[in-house]
Amino acid sequence: MFFAKGGTRSRTSEVDPSEHKKWVKVFKACDEGNKGYLSREDFKVAVVTLFGYKPSKIEADSVMSSINQNTSGILLGDFLNVVRKKKEAQLYWSEVRHIFTAFDRHYRGFLTLEDFKKAFKQVAPKLPERIIVEVFRRDQSLEKDIMLGRLEG
Repeated sequence: MFFAKGGTRSRTSEVDPSEHKKWVKVFKACDEGNKGYLSREDFKVAVVTLFGYKPSKIEADSVMSSINQNTSGILLGDFLNVVRKKKEAQLYWSEVRHIFTAFDRHYRGFLTLEDFKKAFKQVAPKLPERIIVEVFRRDQSLEKDIMLGRLEG
């Protein structure tokens, strides 16, 4: 595939202190009744506040089942970890879209074999063309293009 699932850079960098403060502030604001944790509904409101979308039932279930089962909800530390991971994923896919768009010269939403070759000539000029073609061919489904949607998921 043109982009590795794991990303091109390490995403374990420290959180900006102002971001951290914002996340704590959102946690406290969404902690209905000052319980010290976020219920499922509190968590959904926090995600809407920070990311601008309501998490699906599957996403909420996944987060709720991943936390300490001895608590009634998501504690601040768990919440901060969830938000950090979501932010890292958001930044990674934003970077993927940006790079993909740079190589999608005609803004079609997909790369043809010629686009793919030109992209590799820019970033890896000494890579043999047969390798580029092989990667492109191996990664194709029935279509003759690599589409951004396939890269996302």
